[in-house]
Amino acid sequence: MTSLNRRHFSVLAGSAALAGLGSLRAHAADAPLVLGQSAPFTGPAAQLGIQFNQGANLFLEQYNAQSGQRPVTIRHLDDGYDPERTAANTRQLIQEQVFALFGYIGTPTSLAALPLTAGDNIPFFAPFSGAMSLRNPFRRNVFHVRASYNDETAQIVRHLTTIGNNQIAVFHQNDAYGHAGLDGVTLALAQLKLRPVATGVVERNSVDVGAAVRTIVAAQPHAVVLISTYKSCAAFIRAARKAGFSGTFYNVSFVGAEALANELGKEGSGVVVSQVVPSPSSGSSALAREYQEAMRKGGGGAAGTYASMEGFLAAKVLVEGLKRAKSPTREGLIAGLETLDRQSFGGFDVTFTPRSHMGSKFVEMSMLTAEKRVIGLGPHGDPLPAMVA
Repeated sequence: MTSLNRRHFSVLAGSAALAGLGSLRAHAADAPLVLGQSAPFTGPAAQLGIQFNQGANLFLEQYNAQSGQRPVTIRHLDDGYDPERTAANTRQLIQEQVFALFGYIGTPTSLAALPLTAGDNIPFFAPFSGAMSLRNPFRRNVFHVRASYNDETAQIVRHLTTIGNNQIAVFHQNDAYGHAGLDGVTLALAQLKLRPVATGVVERNSVDVGAAVRTIVAAQPHAVVLISTYKSCAAFIRAARKAGFSGTFYNVSFVGAEALANELGKEGSGVVVSQVVPSPSSGSSALAREYQEAMRKGGGGAAGTYASMEGFLAAKVLVEGLKRAKSPTREGLIAGLETLDRQSFGGFDVTFTPRSHMGSKFVEMSMLTAEKRVIGLGPHGDPLPAMVA
């Protein structure tokens, strides 16, 4: 584990202790505001939970170090990307009277938590999911910082069809997340009077991809859009190539680009991943430069991941909502967030209003290299300039 990881998990342990000792008290003026997070810290989606949490804590460490600030901490529980565990964790966090729920990872897990938040109108902020089922119908306590899967898949389909790749198959997880991505691809293709040439499924937390590979490779698509976690996507890509598939692979952001690159190694070369935040190594994004500087100050060097930077951004946006709140209450946070009208966070615009809590539609592409790197791509597929260390 890196020094940054050790430091952040030390912070997490402290946050957990704070929550356990003081969460049942009223939110006194000098007590930390505790955010509750249920996320995978073990299992096949663990890197997403770990990285998002680290990025959020990276921002909060700096924020809490400022004089006169009421501390904000995160109480995290591991759900292993299992909706039943997520529901149990959420009940525990609500019983502990956390101030808000933050940074849940995944569609089926977030859907398991949402009904539990409605009664007390607990803010449910920045779920790491683009599913429309979390966005529609509108829920006043739910705020989305990232673009939707419809936004991501529309960009993927546009990218593919612009270069003449009209025969598109979909490999997807057999749950709410996978079906959300499939719906997005299907909708984008329908607008061009096209449809998926084949689909294949994998069960959540499984890498049994054999049947999906046989079905999709037999259809001879130009490209496959993958809507699953990095373990199963890596298994599919390897098996499809071994079966003779020579087309391209496109993934949505939830795959975790760096985790997928590490899983695939040299076999990742040319695999494309859509992203909902700028490249963490971008030299042209003020948000990325701020994140990189925070990484350096935090002892993590100049490395970073998309999921970690999304956590950093999410914490930054939530804190801005707190600053705008007229009172440090849940209702105050909701009202404060609803004043963010085209608010720029280092060039990344977020808009929340009383009628819409879908903060961003930002999507860009990235590509994996044989060296396990993830490079941002411009609108024409050209690599974006990286930050000079």
